[in-house]
Amino acid sequence: MGYWFTHPMIKLLLPMGNSAAIRGLTTTFSMPRLIMGANVFPQGKSKSISAVAHFAPLCRNKRAFVVTDDFGRTVARKVTATLEAAGFESTIWSETQPEVPMPNVAAGAGAMTEFGPDVIIAIGGGSVIDCAKAAWIQYARPDITDLGSVNPLTPLGLRRKAILVAVPTTSGTGSECTAVSVVHDTAAHRKIPVSNPELMPDFAVLCPAFTASMPPRLTTGTGLDALSHAMDAVATPAANEITDSLALRAIRMIFTYLPRAYQNGNDREARHRMLLASTLAGTAFGQSGAALTHSFGHTLGSIFNIHHGLAVGVFIPYVFQYYQKTTDKHLEICRTLGIDGPDPETRLVGLVDKVRALFRQMEAPCNLADMGVAREAMEARMDTLVKYTMEDIDTLFSPRPMTEKECAQIFRFAYTGKDIDF
Repeated sequence: MGYWFTHPMIKLLLPMGNSAAIRGLTTTFSMPRLIMGANVFPQGKSKSISAVAHFAPLCRNKRAFVVTDDFGRTVARKVTATLEAAGFESTIWSETQPEVPMPNVAAGAGAMTEFGPDVIIAIGGGSVIDCAKAAWIQYARPDITDLGSVNPLTPLGLRRKAILVAVPTTSGTGSECTAVSVVHDTAAHRKIPVSNPELMPDFAVLCPAFTASMPPRLTTGTGLDALSHAMDAVATPAANEITDSLALRAIRMIFTYLPRAYQNGNDREARHRMLLASTLAGTAFGQSGAALTHSFGHTLGSIFNIHHGLAVGVFIPYVFQYYQKTTDKHLEICRTLGIDGPDPETRLVGLVDKVRALFRQMEAPCNLADMGVAREAMEARMDTLVKYTMEDIDTLFSPRPMTEKECAQIFRFAYTGKDIDF
């Protein structure tokens, strides 16, 4: 299978498109329409306007296909009750699998085709929303059988068949406000980003109560995913004043509210603020790109079956130490978090210490050894780890170009927790 992000022309065009000269000529900013609140899907009589009222005028046939997983069925039934009260015929497909294997996408697309919806509603975490996006492609374009070939320049025409509504039930992935779906090529054991402007959801509906059932470990993983999005969104060369504002606000909120959500899942304020922080971070990196946290995390997670949020989060200290030679954008984050020091190097040390302290608050691993990765297994797969990381599309957004030798060094330093000094 050939992947769009390994094509030489894409590797040439993306960095050019993110250069200051090109972005100075034309810069676009896209996001879904946000609907937020505690009663966005009211049950019975309510004085508030249902989220359904916002997208119903766009649905001529009033046929809603709800994508979720086993954990999302209860929430999905609440949403379908509101849909049916608004005159929609709906069905729930709850077979989404974690990490979205490509055959799972095909199954979802087949069920969509059988039902024939004009609105697809994804209710769940990142895997659910990503599965819905990828299945939407194959529903609207059954001629596209190779998702790895869909690139940002491919016209898809998805809305000729249906619109997309994303309802996140976790606070981290930000998929409700990005034009990317990440699926898993199980044959190659690697994550495949499917990127296209048309994959941006039309609506994102944020209900904090839907995130309250997340257990502490999932709260940690999704929260660290959001932190990775926000911090890399600041560092990447494609960042701008708008993305910086969103990302920096998200960072401050995550440091404040993630420990509270972890310690008490019923803390309504913490759940609400983390959901907003996740969306802010997702919107920021959806425009400016993530960078090495995600290229390393995608590779580590797919090969060693580690939760995505933990896999990307663990690399935050190491990649920011690596970025330091070419950018001082970490100083923006330091100012946001009140980290002082006599020089940029000292303030970076303070930032890394603060990140690791956050990890310890939630008993999250700070190195690969503590994740349970065996050194022998890592060394045996090092060539593949380096290959997949170097080919990952997020590597193109790194503020410091990385060599294969440096890539392997970062894996080895992250294994034991050694600070990057090269």
